Order: sequence, then structure tokens, then C-alpha cells
Amino acid sequence: SAMAWLILGTLLAGFVSFKLHEPDLLSNISFLTWGRVRPAHMNVMVYGWASMAGMGTAIWLMARLCRTVLRYPLLLVAGACLWNLGVFLGVCGIVLGDSTGYQWLEFPRYAAIILFVAYTLVASWAVLMFRYRRGEQIYITQWYLLGAFLWFPWLYAAGQLMLFAVPVQGVLQTAVGWWYANNLLFLWFGAIALGTAYYMIPKVIGRPVYSYHLATIGFWTYALFSSWTGMQRLIDGPFPAWMITASIAATILTMIPVATVGLNHHMTMQGYFPLMRYSPTLRFTVFGAMSYTVFSVVGLLISLRSVASYVNFTQASIAYSHLGLYAFFTMVIFGSMYYIVPRLVGREWRYASLIKLHFWASAYGIGLMTLMLLVGGFSQGSSMENPTLAFSESVETVLPYLRGRSLAGLLLTASHFIFAYHFGLMLLGLGRTSTVPTFLNPVEAETSGGH
Repeated sequence: SAMAWLILGTLLAGFVSFKLHEPDLLSNISFLTWGRVRPAHMNVMVYGWASMAGMGTAIWLMARLCRTVLRYPLLLVAGACLWNLGVFLGVCGIVLGDSTGYQWLEFPRYAAIILFVAYTLVASWAVLMFRYRRGEQIYITQWYLLGAFLWFPWLYAAGQLMLFAVPVQGVLQTAVGWWYANNLLFLWFGAIALGTAYYMIPKVIGRPVYSYHLATIGFWTYALFSSWTGMQRLIDGPFPAWMITASIAATILTMIPVATVGLNHHMTMQGYFPLMRYSPTLRFTVFGAMSYTVFSVVGLLISLRSVASYVNFTQASIAYSHLGLYAFFTMVIFGSMYYIVPRLVGREWRYASLIKLHFWASAYGIGLMTLMLLVGGFSQGSSMENPTLAFSESVETVLPYLRGRSLAGLLLTASHFIFAYHFGLMLLGLGRTSTVPTFLNPVEAETSGGH
């Protein structure tokens, strides 16, 4: 189901991208206006693709690391079906004009309730698997995944409570909205991606994590400082100075887990980087892990007051979200799927060429999109700061970059359809019947030791 949401989200993304520089495109149809399609696209990607794929990966990893059988799987299936129903009703509500208006919380309340019930079914089984695990050792991957399963209901319940059930007043609603959106990136998607990377990289190369001391420091500083971020997006707004300053300071301090995680991954991979030529899992996962550093550094830069004055309300903020949700999280999940799916269906991926096309189209696509949005955002911000230019002129300066973004979107669209086709072959049992994994370079890989 996550794959189906990915394709739908991709199609909506292409439409949204073209609407930015062709605003009259189907503008006479109310449910195809930019203000409805854009939040529909984002919520499909956040709750349809990313959350479903993330939970599926996390459940598989927890079962594997806890060395326990997944009991009562029908309840998990029921939870997944309920989640899909909630996303479907939520997206329909958005395009029909029933959106709440808060980023990543646009789903109407009836859809949000269904999501929460569905999540409870899924997360309960993850926690129970951890509770009844075999053996006393707890792996770093389990720390991040268990943290993600516990943080998401706190975030979602807090956002729903403070914005809809017992709403805070005035500008505090905006503060809650940004706190939720930023922490969803870090404590939900980021935690799942980091936990997955900590499993996939050592597993593929066949060596343990370089340092569990570094991993411990990285985990606890990540949990502590990430939860304070979000308010830096409100610089120059009508908010207490301490609130924004605290988030800026926390964003700076997130460089501690960035450094520890990056060093740990690098030292674990030391001497094994050539295996990226052969292993699809390793190639996608390492790309995503490196993107975590880029995502965090960009987040630090745009949180500084001197920089934020240029990039607030520009395309640069969107580039930051794309780095976190796609370059970091989605690329790691792609890598995990290339590892997990063959073990679920009992067959290997059929075409190495399709895997290569998927990777390069995704990598170049998200790279070009991020570049266009960042450069366009700074250009737009500079024009907005120029008192001699009208606001409409500042909007026109970003149009060439938006067209470049649409080109990048075509690359991502191609990559997603390639992956969906290849994934469909696996589900239909048309993969290779072989005990040897599908390497990107099968001739040399036989002696490489890669997976």
C-alpha cells in the first residue's frame, strides 16, 4: 500500500510543481487548485508513503532483532487497513475543502481519529515484540525504532490536542504547528531512518557498528535536542525571543548527534566503500545517511537569524523539508526495501539495470530539486529584501528555478515508476529464483563479499 501511495503522491507532486509556474492550469476546478492539491500531495507522502513504509520496515527489523515470531499478524493487517482508510478519507477531505490548514495536520478530525486507532494497533505489537524479545542485548537500531514508536503518538496527540481538541489561542497555534512538523521529521522519520541505517550498513558489509559509545551519545543527544527544534522557523514573528532562541540553540546542538552518527557510519564503512558499486542496499542507505548530514547542516544555516531573514517564506524552506523526507528518509527506506523484499517473497530482484536507473534518477532528481529550491529561495529572498523591487518582481525571479524543479520532478517520477514496476514483478513472483542476491555488478561482486 505504501507503494501505491508513493505513485499517487508522485503524480500529485508533478501537478503541484507545474502549477507553481503555470497557475492557470485547471484553475477552474475547485479540487485541483494549488491550495488543495499541495497539502493533499504532502499528506499522501507523509502519512501514505513515508509512514507506511517506515512502519513496515520498523516492524520487520524489530521482529528480526528481537528474535521473536510476529504473533497475531491479522491485527497488524487490520491496523494497516485502518491506516490506509484514514489516509484515504483525510486526502478526500482535503481536496473537498475540509482541511484544517496546519502543515502536516491538514487531515480532518474524523481521519485523524482513525489514524490514531490504527497506529495504536501497529505500535502496540512493536512494543510487545520488544518486551518479549529473546536475549538481553539491545541493539542501537532497536533504540531508535522503539523511540520512534513512542514519540509519534506523543507528537500526534499533542498536535491534535493543542490545535483542535483544546486549542491554544492566537499565534501559539502557529508555534504548535511548526513544532509538530519539525519534530515529525526528526523524531518519527529521522529516528526510523537512523535505526534502519544502523542495521543495514553493518549487516551488508559484515562487520559490527564501530562504536556503541558513540551510538549512545548520538541517540540521547538526538532525542534531547531534536525535540526542542521547530520554533526557529518563526524568526521575526510575534513570539517571545526566548522561545525562538531556545530552538536556534537546540538546532546548533543537533550537530552533536550529526557528528557522532556520521563518524560512526564512516568508521564502520572504512575500507568497505567499494562495496557500494555492487550492493543496492548499501548504495541507497549510505546516500541517505550522508544526506542526513546535509539536511542537518542546511537546517542549521537557515535557522540562523542572519540567514533566516533571506529564506523565510521562500522556496529554501521547502528544500529543507525535501532533504529530510526524501534525500534522507526515503533513500534509506529504498535501501531497506531492496534488502527486505527478497527475504519476504523468496526471490531476488530481477534486473540490476532497473536498480541502477532507480538510484541515479532518484539521486540526480532530489539533488537537482534541492539545488533549484535553495538557490531560487536565496535569490527570491534577496529580491524581497530589496526595497526598490515590487513583491511581484521577487516572485518572477524564482520562476526559472521552479521550472528546474519541475524537471527534477520528472526524474523522480521516472525513478518511482521504475521502482514500482520492479516491485510489482517481485510481488507477482517474477523475481529471480537464485540464492545469489542481485548485485549492481554481478561479475565482480562474486568476490566482493557484498550483499
